[in-house]
Amino acid sequence: MVQAAVAGESRFRVDERELRRVGPSYTVETLTSLREEYPTRSLCLLLGMDAFLGLPGWHRWTELVGYAHIIVAHRPGWVAQHEGPLGELLAQHRADRASSVHESSGGRIVVTPVTQLEISSTNLRSAMARGGDPRYLVPDGVREVILRSGCYR
Repeated sequence: MVQAAVAGESRFRVDERELRRVGPSYTVETLTSLREEYPTRSLCLLLGMDAFLGLPGWHRWTELVGYAHIIVAHRPGWVAQHEGPLGELLAQHRADRASSVHESSGGRIVVTPVTQLEISSTNLRSAMARGGDPRYLVPDGVREVILRSGCYR
């Protein structure tokens, strides 16, 4: 589905390193591997605010910003912490401008608003199980994979 989603988008590439990894796959290990492959390139880890708020539960989470910028997609109703370990990380690394990610290879946290689309994988699977069509909810290539495979029915 990921390959179908980015087909025709030359700026994207599907990376399968987490699928090939034996055992648990941790984001910090993926970023370490990407940093070794791209030592000077600006790398960004895109997270929703809900995932960002859960970072303290991640394996070696404080190291993530050392390997990449963290871009937090902010949705209404979610508020970033200003206290505790996550608040401290945000205070130390928060960038005021999204364009600042082009100035270094990592180390910044950018919180940016996103256009709200009420699409969740849970609701998509539920609608598909009832015979719904995912048209306009997923890229056309992904829709074709879903319909052809019947994976959500």
